[in-house]
Amino acid sequence: MSLANFPLRPLALACAALIAVPAHAAAQKDETLRLLEKMNARLEQLEKRNAELEQQVKAATQHASPVLEQRVKTLEETQARVNQGLDNDNVSEYEPELTSRLKAVEMDALSVKKAARKIDALDGIKAGMSLTTVAQRPSGLPQGLKDGNSQLNYRTDVTVELPLDPIGDTEQKIFAHVRIGQGQGLNAPMSNLGAFASAPNAVAFRASGASPDDSVAILGQAWYQASIPLPFGGFKPRSREKLELTFGKMDLFGFFDQNVAAGDEGRQFLNSIFVHNPLLDAGAQIGVDANGFQPGFVASYLNEFNKPEPWRLSLGFFGSGKTGSNYQRSLTSPLIMAQAEKTLRFFDGLPGHYRAYFWQRSKAVDFDGVTTTKHAGWGLSIDQRVGDGVTLFSRYGQQTNGAVRFDRALTLGAEISGAYWSRGADAIGIAVGALHASNEFRASPREACLELDANNQCINSFTYNPSGAEKIAELYYRYRITKQFELTPNLQYLTQLGGNADASAVKILGLRAQLAF
Repeated sequence: MSLANFPLRPLALACAALIAVPAHAAAQKDETLRLLEKMNARLEQLEKRNAELEQQVKAATQHASPVLEQRVKTLEETQARVNQGLDNDNVSEYEPELTSRLKAVEMDALSVKKAARKIDALDGIKAGMSLTTVAQRPSGLPQGLKDGNSQLNYRTDVTVELPLDPIGDTEQKIFAHVRIGQGQGLNAPMSNLGAFASAPNAVAFRASGASPDDSVAILGQAWYQASIPLPFGGFKPRSREKLELTFGKMDLFGFFDQNVAAGDEGRQFLNSIFVHNPLLDAGAQIGVDANGFQPGFVASYLNEFNKPEPWRLSLGFFGSGKTGSNYQRSLTSPLIMAQAEKTLRFFDGLPGHYRAYFWQRSKAVDFDGVTTTKHAGWGLSIDQRVGDGVTLFSRYGQQTNGAVRFDRALTLGAEISGAYWSRGADAIGIAVGALHASNEFRASPREACLELDANNQCINSFTYNPSGAEKIAELYYRYRITKQFELTPNLQYLTQLGGNADASAVKILGLRAQLAF
């Protein structure tokens, strides 16, 4: 190939590039050198400025050192005094104020913890106290009867319910009831007249017996109860069945013959025939001790599968009679009671409680006070709401075995809330009852006392032939003054006392005052 044919343009370009590269590199080197010189100058300025700052800091430190040392020393001494004071439980006026304040805070915290522990210990405890005073004035009683004039009495009840630690799923509790009172009211003269309803004042209580000057407190109730969810070993939150076992000294009517509208002599009806079934109470079929209590054992099965309408079965064994109720021969001839109860909802879902029960005593004293026979009977207790503020009630009892003064008893009535006249805490109660004289009691003439001597012996009596039924009516108005204080005027009307058709009617006007906490 000849030079004439060789392409000269590319060669020229390559040579130009080779010449330009060194020139460009030299230019970059010069630029880098200038930048380095500039950075070096700035570093020198920074070092100089840093040296000046170090001198200033050193001077400031040297100037402040004594002050700082003194402050640090003071703080250390104060801390030592605080620590020394905290090591001592006593409070001294010579220790730092901070120590006193810390101790005060510590004491307050301990007090709060103690109070919290006490509250935890009292959690679940229920306590109540009531003071009930009754004044009654009769008309129609024979003037010769002792205590036949106006009477005044009082009664105090204190109750405590203490929960115990559960055993597995079984809940436990202890219940105690202390009662004290003075005055027998008009119960004694009514009894002397032979009235079936011989307790127009169910509040009256005197544990001292014949001595009106003594006021004795007695332990009326003291019982233990275990509540066992069923089935055994099941899941407690889903349990809808329960077995309750209760034993101790108790009031039978806390477990049998309950009634929402007629069951509390402290707030509702005063005559005992409207408080409990007349055959059990006024007829003395339960055989309690002189203070109205007795030892017993109660087993109760509660079924709540239908929560709005549960049902329950209860079986009780109680010591009864003069010896059995006083823990002497309580197992010889016990009182046996069985009850079935059911909650039903009528009148657009308003609740009602329906109870049927049976009782039996293998050895009980007849009305003559001598003969001992088997006593048995059955009864009903019903209460049903029929309106927002109206509750109807009724009880019926019938004796099936045993010679008693009256063998059939019927009571019925109503409690009406004061909400209808803008007094929601007030109530009106009205009730009537009839106690039918038994055939055995009517078989021969009976004697009733008209006058007693100083030794409480009858010196003037009359004889009558029993017939028909004794009839009683009662009306009260419960007036709420405060949450704890209520006044209740009360009127009772009793006729044909003891089945005596010729007996004068007795009217009793009363006033009951109750303080309850």
